[in-house]
Amino acid sequence: MSETTAHTPATAPGPLDEYPIHQTPLPIARAASSDRNFYDRSYFNAHNRDGALMLVTGFGVYPNLGVVDAYAALRRGDEITSVRFSDARTDRSLDMAVGGYRIEVVEPLRRIRLVCDHEDLGLDLTWTGAFPAIQEQPHVMLAGNRPTLDASRFAQVGAWEGTIAVGGEDIAVDPAIWTGTRDRSWGIRPVGEAEPPGRAATEGSGGFWWLYVPLRFDDFAVVVIIQENPDGYRTLNDAVRVFPDGSVEQLGWPRITIDYRSGTRHPESASLELRTPDGKPLTIDIRTVTGIPLHIGCGYGGDPDWQHGQWKGRDWSWANSYDLTDPAIAGRIPWGVTDHIAHARCGDAEGWGLFEHASVGRHDPTGFADLLSVAP
Repeated sequence: MSETTAHTPATAPGPLDEYPIHQTPLPIARAASSDRNFYDRSYFNAHNRDGALMLVTGFGVYPNLGVVDAYAALRRGDEITSVRFSDARTDRSLDMAVGGYRIEVVEPLRRIRLVCDHEDLGLDLTWTGAFPAIQEQPHVMLAGNRPTLDASRFAQVGAWEGTIAVGGEDIAVDPAIWTGTRDRSWGIRPVGEAEPPGRAATEGSGGFWWLYVPLRFDDFAVVVIIQENPDGYRTLNDAVRVFPDGSVEQLGWPRITIDYRSGTRHPESASLELRTPDGKPLTIDIRTVTGIPLHIGCGYGGDPDWQHGQWKGRDWSWANSYDLTDPAIAGRIPWGVTDHIAHARCGDAEGWGLFEHASVGRHDPTGFADLLSVAP
């Protein structure tokens, strides 16, 4: 066949099709769902506990959009340095790389190497899980009868080792100090260019309240996930404790008390009242240290500079810095999800982890009546 008449199939076998991992009668290049918002993503955070440095980074594949991308954002003081990479993606393989960013699975579910090669922010970090990864409850959100989010996710707490290069300085990352959490999620969630909001623009729920708290202690890890409607009706409740041998115990229906800074919805501290399977109370007290708003430099919902899965052309990268004291930037912080470093106490045990929280609009249990309500 001549070059002028040769045809490349829209879907051809890819590297992963060699392996017995298929879930549908489709080649791996095709997602089982035709929803444009199908995604497959990794998320990591890392910090040195005192709040001087915090890193949030991730990598995503969007098969139905033909896009692969990654980002890394480092907070030092009140400044966030953010780098982003995006490119076209056709086949699906074990290769997790885009531009100068790549993830290497050294030991599945235990050790991961993460590399970011960029003049504004360089990373060469290795993650080691401190406890086994745990599968979370399915996460579903509906707009009317349509799923806007329908995803699976597993989570893990652990430690980091390696180097961060920023501002002409190489920062050593010591696993005795640097800790963090990670997750892998896949399914459907809003990605790419925004879809027309339609009815939801005028008849939305009126509020969004979300809490995600994975914590690492010496002898166990805890993962708490809660989502509530404006009236406090809980649409997602998942609270577990995992031990080194992989055994997991459920911790019931958490009661949450959050102390918000006066005049804001910034969580300064929180108390999680849990209960073990034998009925004994288990209380975790949390103090937030610093945080990164995921919609400022990280591409999550509400980020005006870049959204996950958005088509930016081939071999695209961009870097930017954000001054969180700039009124134009600070004014955006309350309108999205923020990842806070969490310093936790559970009895005599000290722990560290993530306090990811968003409270936007009405939420009756905390007394927020509308979009502009804040703590007294």
